[in-house]
Amino acid sequence: MTQTAHGAPRTAVAFGEAYGAEPEGVWAAPGRVNLIGEHTDYNDGFVMPLALPHTTLAAASPRTDGVLRLHSGGADGGVVELRIDELRPAPQAGWAAYPAGVVWAMREEGLPVGGADLHYDSTVPTGAGLSSSAALEVATVLALSDLYGLDLPPQDQARLAQRAENAFVGVPCGIMDQTAAACCTEGHALFLDTRDLTRRQVPFDLAGEGLRLMVVDTRVKHELGDGAYAERRAGCERGARALGVRALRDVPRGQLPEALAKLADEPTVQALVRHIVTENQRVEAVVACLDAGRTRAIGPLLTAGHASLRDDFKISCRELDLAVDTANAAGALGARMTGGGFGGSAIVLVEEAAAAAVGAAVTEAFAAAGHTAPRIFEAVPSAGARRIE
Repeated sequence: MTQTAHGAPRTAVAFGEAYGAEPEGVWAAPGRVNLIGEHTDYNDGFVMPLALPHTTLAAASPRTDGVLRLHSGGADGGVVELRIDELRPAPQAGWAAYPAGVVWAMREEGLPVGGADLHYDSTVPTGAGLSSSAALEVATVLALSDLYGLDLPPQDQARLAQRAENAFVGVPCGIMDQTAAACCTEGHALFLDTRDLTRRQVPFDLAGEGLRLMVVDTRVKHELGDGAYAERRAGCERGARALGVRALRDVPRGQLPEALAKLADEPTVQALVRHIVTENQRVEAVVACLDAGRTRAIGPLLTAGHASLRDDFKISCRELDLAVDTANAAGALGARMTGGGFGGSAIVLVEEAAAAAVGAAVTEAFAAAGHTAPRIFEAVPSAGARRIE
């Protein structure tokens, strides 16, 4: 039985304690790690996330009085009560803004969504770069889609969840996190073209090859809404305009030197462009390796991606750099930060036999540096959003 199936009865009980009735159902959406392809999604580029076994569970029932009630087992305070016809964009208004934004986005598109009671429980670490917000949004979209008989396909669920985060919460994220939560499948990584949203499930059987993908949660909290994320996005858009392309995805790798020369007067934008163009190339190289059954060969590509995020995008931090450098020195095949940056998590590709030693080396390095002990766990490619029976 999965961790999610174990958790569903507890979530249903918690719903009853909050609202005095049983829920109509329980839905789940996972967190994610991104194997490769960071900050490329809002540049119309390529990404390759995989879903984690860690999920956000939403127990829900419909209401007929236009009231939306929200309750979380992981948040302080009681039930948040809102009227759906009074929902307005509320940048950075706390956790309830994310599910409220989903209801707003669905109604803005003319979908016949009414009120609801929702209770949430989550095992997705918050602030760790593992897309806890997308899991919350997608679980809400799927629950409301089922409650109101909408039968929304996964990609529409992702799009509505992204709109909630962009337009209601005020975080200018791309489409990757929500698509991963809605569309990933067990045992695969998701190769997604964020321009046309075509996607392909790429087999990623780590256990079958004697490998593990470890997540190192540095426990350094980040906030993508603090302006740093938006600054990088604006810089990329400025670079695209200066180069006369729709998005940085359209700069050919072979023409990168000429493109960088045109941006010589803007070194910050120049560095952003270099990362996006080379990162898209790394995604395609990882896909080629996996298609050829050469999983171990992706290790150096992960490490090269970290160097680019650290030096060109400048979104790493000393804890992330320590995790990556220590893991590689201890025998990992490759490692990099994952997620939006400014803290969060790193991923480490290791031989199964070396996993314990590499994890111990990272933990010891953190202790020696005076950092909070990291949380280390295995990333097992898992299923996307679903209803729990």
